[in-house]
This record gives sequence, structure tokens and C-alpha cells, in this order.
Amino acid sequence: GLAEKARRKAADFKQLAARIRKKQPAGLDEWFARADEEAFAEIDCLACAQCCKTTPPMLFEKDIERLASHLRMRPGKFVELYLILDTDGIYAMRTTPCPFLGADNYCSVYEHRPKACREFPHTTHRRMYQKMQLAVTNASICPAVFRILEKLERSF
Repeated sequence: GLAEKARRKAADFKQLAARIRKKQPAGLDEWFARADEEAFAEIDCLACAQCCKTTPPMLFEKDIERLASHLRMRPGKFVELYLILDTDGIYAMRTTPCPFLGADNYCSVYEHRPKACREFPHTTHRRMYQKMQLAVTNASICPAVFRILEKLERSF
């Protein structure tokens, strides 16, 4: 599947990322925004959910407070039940798939989900040239990012 295709394209995508970081092309952010919109018009996240199945998001204090409040528990209890502190001192979900992902690929806390989940796959940020390595990494998780990078190869 996607992981294998991304593995085969990894070297090409890394070279592309290096070129983009070096050149910092004008209009890149707008190009990414359009490519993101086009990719997600064709891809149904609910049919995939690989992000939720494979990648534990980092959570910030506001995320923890929002989720704990939604689940009607204290933030400390939420941390105890669902999170681990990684080596960088950042909280992340303890398990994958995400404990809030249902069998139907719906998120049971969607309206309250962490910032990292809201922004995934991180292809509509400002200064995308700085996010190219993240895009290369996410291409093995998200079919939309893979498509975006393939299109980027042809465009830049």
C-alpha cells in the first residue's frame, strides 16, 4: 500500500524537500493550499484513518484541558489514562490506534480533538518550505500528502 509506495519514493521526496527548502519558491503556500483542497476532494479520510491508527498526536495543555472537560474528568486523570510524556517532554497519546477512534473510523471527540489532529496533515501552513520534511514523513501515512508531493515534483 501507501507505506511501500512512499518508501520507494522517499529518496525522491527528500531531494524535492531539499530543493524546496533551498529555493523557497514564491507562491508555495498558496500552491499547497490548492493542492490540499484538490487532494481532499478525492480522498475520504473516513475510509483511511491511517493518521489515527498509526501516529499518536502531541497534546498541549489546552488540548488536555479541552478533552478532559469534554470527558468530564480532571486533566490529571486524563493524562494518567490516555497520555505518555515523550523524551522531549511533550505529551502524546499512550496507544495507537487512538483510543477515541471508532471501528467506523469516526473520532468520538472530533469537535474537541487536539490541535495536532486539527492541523494534520500539516499541508496548509505558512512557510511550507519549512515543513517539507514533515510532509515527506506524512506521505507514508496520508494518501493526500503522497498525492500532493507527487504533484509538487511535477510543478517545481
